[in-house]
Amino acid sequence: MNRRFDVVIVGGGIAGVSAAFELAARGHEVAVVERESTLTAHSTGRSAAQFLASYGEATNRLLSAASRSFLDSNANGLADSDVLLPRNVLWVAPTGHEDHLVERLEANVTTSTACEALDIQQATEICGALDAEWLAGAVLEFGGFDIDVAGLHQAYVRGARDRGAAILRQHGVRGLAGGDDGWQVETDDGVLSCTVVVNAAGAWADEVAALAGAPALGMRPLRRTVFTFATSYECTEWPLVISADETFYFKPEGPGQLLVSPADEHLDRPCNAQPREIDVATGIEAINQATLLAVRSIRSTWAGLRTFAPDRIPVVGFDAAVAGFFWCAGQGGTGIQTAPAIARLTADLIGDETPDEALVKLSPQLSPERFANTG
Repeated sequence: MNRRFDVVIVGGGIAGVSAAFELAARGHEVAVVERESTLTAHSTGRSAAQFLASYGEATNRLLSAASRSFLDSNANGLADSDVLLPRNVLWVAPTGHEDHLVERLEANVTTSTACEALDIQQATEICGALDAEWLAGAVLEFGGFDIDVAGLHQAYVRGARDRGAAILRQHGVRGLAGGDDGWQVETDDGVLSCTVVVNAAGAWADEVAALAGAPALGMRPLRRTVFTFATSYECTEWPLVISADETFYFKPEGPGQLLVSPADEHLDRPCNAQPREIDVATGIEAINQATLLAVRSIRSTWAGLRTFAPDRIPVVGFDAAVAGFFWCAGQGGTGIQTAPAIARLTADLIGDETPDEALVKLSPQLSPERFANTG
């Protein structure tokens, strides 16, 4: 196979397919190449994503706000059901950690997100499993949502294909050769030619950059562990409960089941991340200390890589050192909820004639050039 495209996107997760959708919608000939047999084999398919307007760095919050209308519209009507499912967030803290609750209140002010400080009784009325002896206070953040990650990803795939994009599974990239005539992308199933290569390879972003001759940016794949367990509590209406110092969180995962994470961040290599017993044990200990759930056995475990740039802000923009090489990476932590805005900005910067001025104003904060003088 030897085909010509305007843009070849490396990576079939949410970053890659959302960018493909926006680029194809604006008339670009686009291909997404993914080395796995499924598009969501790694981070996207393992995300327990929530939409939290107040989460992340200030730039991430602006991207989240700019993504909200697309998510509210069920991906412009492409999704089969609601993408956002309401679930408030309850930030909790033990004695000695009340300052973290103040930080949560301040973060909500910056995004105009409604929230309320709660005492122990009020918090335990909302989530009856919290241990009143452990709890010192809480903040209830309104306007949070579960995100149907699979539904959103599939909506982007459907929309991209409807607009002519090629989605090529089992097309691992073996080499990238740039020149005056653009790029030659060598894959497991032939060579693709294009003008622009978009690096949406997640944990492998620095490796893809190396193939292109671009300098690594120091992407950090951080492993996070998740597990589920059965509970006798009637929990389906509970909020997402997060320790204010972000040492654990839990939320309903269907009737009679809770999803838990120790909110761990262990530096790893780009890989098929696997849960480790010690991290599961840490999560169980944290939950048993803060609640009355008395977790003893678990139903399932998994892990995923949340990949961050050194400053924990996404990297979106052309590489100054390598012509036609575009970064769309480092979205760890907020990658699902910011995907619509990042995808639009990607299309704007690659060549749209009517860019979203508000998003383009953010581009210097997201550009890979911000790392040029960091040594």
